[in-house]
Amino acid sequence: METTSDIRIGQVVKSKSGRDKGKVFLVNAIIDEKYVTIVDGDLRRLDKPKKKKAKHLMIYKTVIEEFRNKILSNEKINNAYVRKLLLPFNEEI
Repeated sequence: METTSDIRIGQVVKSKSGRDKGKVFLVNAIIDEKYVTIVDGDLRRLDKPKKKKAKHLMIYKTVIEEFRNKILSNEKINNAYVRKLLLPFNEEI
């Protein structure tokens, strides 16, 4: 996948390259057709998300609508909430 056309805010993704290879993240924002920002609530917190190319991400079909709705409505969320949402995906690894 080279572009962000199939990626949505709140989608679960896994890094395919870089020092964070193999880690699971949530898409926090879509910057343009090549870049997104991702968070995991631990190393990549909401206040400092990671900018990543879409081609370096493995896209899960899962979109966490609760997270997506909170991001789009600018509700206050914290890093513990993000870690809790990603817990089932981290247990698979």
